[in-house]
Amino acid sequence: MSYDQVPFSASNPHFPTYDDEPLQPPPGLLGGPASARNSFSNLSNDSGHPIAHAGAMPYRDDPGSGASSALFADKEGSYNYNVTAYPPTGSPPSDLQANQKKKSRKPLVLGLIAVLLIIIGVVVVIVVVKATKKSSSSGGSSSSASSSGGSGTGTPTPGTSTNSTGIVYGAITTGGAGSTVTTEDGTTFTYTNTFGGIWVADPKDPYNSNAYAQSWSPPLNTTWDFEKDSIRGVNLGGWLVPEPFIVPALYEKYQNISTPAIDEWTLSLAMAADTSSTGGISQLENHYKTFITEQDFAQIAAAGLNWVRLPIPFWAIQKYDEEPFLEGVAWTYVLKALAWARKYGLRVNLDLHTMPGSQNGYNHSGKFGQVDFLNGVMGIANAQRGLEYMRILVEFITQPEFANLIPYFGVMNEAAVAVMGMDVMGSFYLHMHDVLRNITGMGTGHGPYLSIHDGFQALNTWADFLPGRDRMAMDTHPYLAFADQDTSPLSTQLTKPCSAWGASVNASWSSFGVTTAGEWSLAINDCGLWVNGVNEGTRWEGTYPGYTGPTSNIPCSTWNDWASWNETTKQDLQQFAMATMDALQNWFFWTWKVGNSSISGTVEAPFWSYQLGLQEGWMPTDPRAAVGVCGGASPRTPLSAEMTGGAGAGDFAQSVRDANPWPPTTLAPGNSATALPTYTATGTVPTLAMPVFTSASVTVTDNGWFDSSDNAPMYTPVAGCTYPDPWDAISASIPQPCTGTPAARRMARNLVAAPALPRQTAAP
Repeated sequence: MSYDQVPFSASNPHFPTYDDEPLQPPPGLLGGPASARNSFSNLSNDSGHPIAHAGAMPYRDDPGSGASSALFADKEGSYNYNVTAYPPTGSPPSDLQANQKKKSRKPLVLGLIAVLLIIIGVVVVIVVVKATKKSSSSGGSSSSASSSGGSGTGTPTPGTSTNSTGIVYGAITTGGAGSTVTTEDGTTFTYTNTFGGIWVADPKDPYNSNAYAQSWSPPLNTTWDFEKDSIRGVNLGGWLVPEPFIVPALYEKYQNISTPAIDEWTLSLAMAADTSSTGGISQLENHYKTFITEQDFAQIAAAGLNWVRLPIPFWAIQKYDEEPFLEGVAWTYVLKALAWARKYGLRVNLDLHTMPGSQNGYNHSGKFGQVDFLNGVMGIANAQRGLEYMRILVEFITQPEFANLIPYFGVMNEAAVAVMGMDVMGSFYLHMHDVLRNITGMGTGHGPYLSIHDGFQALNTWADFLPGRDRMAMDTHPYLAFADQDTSPLSTQLTKPCSAWGASVNASWSSFGVTTAGEWSLAINDCGLWVNGVNEGTRWEGTYPGYTGPTSNIPCSTWNDWASWNETTKQDLQQFAMATMDALQNWFFWTWKVGNSSISGTVEAPFWSYQLGLQEGWMPTDPRAAVGVCGGASPRTPLSAEMTGGAGAGDFAQSVRDANPWPPTTLAPGNSATALPTYTATGTVPTLAMPVFTSASVTVTDNGWFDSSDNAPMYTPVAGCTYPDPWDAISASIPQPCTGTPAARRMARNLVAAPALPRQTAAP
């Protein structure tokens, strides 16, 4: 019997009921370290599931297809920027506005205090940014604030926007290479983008979306074309979800205590118990403030990258009392990230990186250990709660101000499908699709692509998954580090990414739809401080628990000491990077930066830092140089209309629904789902705060919630009922049925405080 006070039924549209066959529990738990960023390799992943091999490497930007790989400007598109009239504002395109649902929640009137920039050599001009679609010589935007612009890539001619002193376009402050940027705290830096990109910061139009990261990347006021445009991105890992190997200094401080910090759960407990002058959980906010700043976003655009993947924790929205995390504060920095991405023309893949109960048991899920999401006694309740956080985020990012900035939403990072079972994933993802598309609407222009991770399964496992889905994308994380170690010389491994991943990625693109590599690195082995988890050892040196594969007599210290690498090693790593870029085609490197160890004072996981690789010469300074490295074999087929929100998108056959009921019939490890405790839909939903601007008086009509008709209460524990620990309930006893008293965890709107944003950046 369920704890739920609101039955799963057709009368509750958020929980439709369908019949299904019983789910058989998966045979055993996912193998591998619960702290590592495990994914598939060219041989197998740590769960023992074989990975499809590839022959010659296919890629989308194929010189043999008729496009020139030598002429990047011709290859990448045809944007034209003409200095003729006042530029369009950052308002959403007209086609997007026409497709948006009408919202009727109270408009939020936000005060903006005028701030003036003193810029030497300011030039006042009147311009229009005019984008031309690849597919039509006559398409593109007009000077109207509501024009949509094209959706291909292009080569703008920004004219005087590269003036070294910065430009004011009417009321818009902008600049290109050599311009001076003033940050929120008054510090300045020189924008060094040599790829024709411009930044835009308009105090009178804070949602202005005219910026573009490079001349070949479409400006934010256009719609991204997943078929034609190339994602070249980087993760902001370790920032809002601090991981031990990315920010070791945070964790090193708390190793010699009774419960050493190994994940954010134990780190938060250790910080909270630290009553010294440098202690307290507020250390996390200091990390948020300093680890990633506006200048990182400028550097990312200058590196030839056009997207960022932003991992965020669910406690940026809300946490429960028994959870030790820092609640709500990270949202301030999410808003900063969005403001900085908008300023520098970078699109955002927003990734919900953690789930209640943990979706994989890894340290980056919040708590190292077991999987209690869609698994065990609290598996359904945790899933109900996790879906609420997906819902809240989709309500926010579907607002017109963010629709073109965030066209891609990773709903759940690295779910342990081998633990949960494919049948359970089908039930949950179909239900998730119903809930989220009920908010956005169906088809092109209605909300972001919904990205699901391959769950450490071979990509071809997902080929026929939920036919009829609307713009559901596949996320894969191909790593070599977490499988049997290849001890052969680096020089013999340079084309391994081509043969390992290319054909399977292209096949997924053709059979499933949009497929991106949300994470990859240069790690040819698992060396690096705490890459496998705090004090877990390495496979490379044979010190990783349970590993019996090949090992090397070369110590990891050789690979970790990047300062001693010779030019041959750096060039080999650069070639390996370009092979991976070409193999994966649409990708996000993990990660932008790795922090120094507080003990050694240097980066000790160099394979994983894009920024360090650029500085030291083992990452390509122009990622377009990767085009053609793998040879262009096994080309993929074009996306079907259904995959991109056209005809058939969102049209599920009844047989698909019958095969994937919510809740599923059975939940591992063998529990009847109807007997498991659940939450009740009686809570008040927290609305994510919109940014507050302080530079001028403008009226902002959105309030963090896109769909005014979505008034369903939030799932929350039933007052008066006792639940097992939601983070430790796999082997817990199923509690007796309890009806309780509906009340309890009521959350006020605007729970997450709204930071004020100055003219150029976001600030608390």
